[in-house]
Amino acid sequence: MTLQEAKIGSTYTVSSLSLDMVTKRRLEALGLTRGTNINILNRSRSGAVILMVRGSRLALGGRIAETIHMKEAS
Repeated sequence: MTLQEAKIGSTYTVSSLSLDMVTKRRLEALGLTRGTNINILNRSRSGAVILMVRGSRLALGGRIAETIHMKEAS
């Protein structure tokens, strides 16, 4: 499942980031790493996703959201 397919209000665990190295490193610096739990706060019609990562709100565009793979947190 990708971040763009996630349900609002659900918690997921990041499986992989399929991004170019510059973008991947930037997201890792913001706390979005493999194994991190994230909570989906909102999603816009344009594909942007707002999520909670390690206590911080983060907004990602649709192109980036579709390259982040995750699974439901247990």
